[in-house]
Amino acid sequence: MRSRRLKNEINVVPYIDVMLVLLVIFMVTAPMMTTASIDVPSVGKAAQPPVEALQVIVRADRTLALLAPGKSERPLSRRELVQEIASAQRRNPEQAVLIAGDRNVKYQAVLEVMDDLQQQQVKRIGLLVQPSDR
Repeated sequence: MRSRRLKNEINVVPYIDVMLVLLVIFMVTAPMMTTASIDVPSVGKAAQPPVEALQVIVRADRTLALLAPGKSERPLSRRELVQEIASAQRRNPEQAVLIAGDRNVKYQAVLEVMDDLQQQQVKRIGLLVQPSDR
């Protein structure tokens, strides 16, 4: 009687067939895909605020100040700040508002100001960044 030996080979033909089918699918669908371009601002661009933007300054002790273009900085309460920005929005609905947080301010304080502005339907809110001195 002849003893049977086990073959230790893997039949790779089905794997090659599957790979070729996937390759054909990708080659057919790749030209049909539309690619979108996203313009992400770099820190260099974002560090220069727009000319007409209002700046809300949040200090480390959670006090607020408003810096309007061509005017000096004025300390305000949260309610006064919201009223000032709402009146600026009535004059110019596309009025940009930048929030500048002190380095030592808690992130929660900046988010509270941003939330107040979003509740007033301010469309253009941004964070003012300053480039690092490296």
